[in-house]
Amino acid sequence: MIKLKVGIAGFGVVGKRRFQYINEHPSLKVTAICEQNSFEKGLEYSKINCYTKYQDLLDKEDLDIVFVCLTNNIAAEVTIASLKKGLHVFCEKPPGMNVEEIEKVIETEKRFPNLKLKYGFNHRYHESIKKALEIVNSRELGEVINLRGVYGKSMIVPFDGGWRSKRKLSGGGILLDQGIHMLDLMRLFCGEFNEIKSFVSNDFWKHDVEDNAYALMKDEKGRIATLNSTATQWKHKFSLEISLTLGYIELYGMLSGSKSYGEEHIIIGKRELESTNGQMEKKTIKFLNDNSWKEEIDEFTSCIINDQPVSSGSSKDALECMKLVFKIYYNDEKWRKKFKIKNP
Repeated sequence: MIKLKVGIAGFGVVGKRRFQYINEHPSLKVTAICEQNSFEKGLEYSKINCYTKYQDLLDKEDLDIVFVCLTNNIAAEVTIASLKKGLHVFCEKPPGMNVEEIEKVIETEKRFPNLKLKYGFNHRYHESIKKALEIVNSRELGEVINLRGVYGKSMIVPFDGGWRSKRKLSGGGILLDQGIHMLDLMRLFCGEFNEIKSFVSNDFWKHDVEDNAYALMKDEKGRIATLNSTATQWKHKFSLEISLTLGYIELYGMLSGSKSYGEEHIIIGKRELESTNGQMEKKTIKFLNDNSWKEEIDEFTSCIINDQPVSSGSSKDALECMKLVFKIYYNDEKWRKKFKIKNP
């Protein structure tokens, strides 16, 4: 079997995890890595070429695919350079520093219609999310009325230092880094939001990126979604509540490598139409395995091998998520003026 040769640009926590699942795929093989910081090469990487500059990775290696696992300030640049080299690209979220960068990526993508570009909106592939989407799409609980989401991190990461707390490297804080996952899921369940009210602040950590974002969003059908993306939760927390005309769906926890978000489970409640006391029938499903990383890579590889369009995590998804992030920034007047945020 012919294996597609893969290069990984950025070999931190995410790059190493991608390495594991890429090499598990029968049609893929990592042949080169780019990492500006030194790391122990060891036996596992003994037959892999290593570079400190992404330009060398692209110029010196005969690759088919590049996985971009870099800081936000360079992600779009490397994505564009890889496409121009004739390579398929998988880029982690967030896709760049701002909306303008993603628009430039899409301009380049259009010049190479035979290449596949996918973004790592990994949460879409979690079993709880897939189950919730199945229920929503089946209409068995009726139509979506509203959504409430909280996505929080502990005080340890990422806002006690490091590149994520520096606007010149990250472009934004907890909303862009983590809340973008929740926004992507809300788009998945509702579509696009066209009216935004928001409050954004960096009052606690005092960095030049936000440590809290509160958003109230309305879609074309009048459905409301609320989001708190926070770096002052003091624990890792994921929760998404979906109210429907015939019941509700509640998602809690998110299986991850650190196990810090707790048990991943979904609660499904069915409204008793004839009940006068609000009685509900409900069930809970717990998920024990995280196959999201594997399934995400499997789907991307299938798109390449079978020449199929990227339907989930496309450049359009990336652009619309970035627009939503920056609409939230823009609609807080103080935040907009303080950091000269443009209306996306």
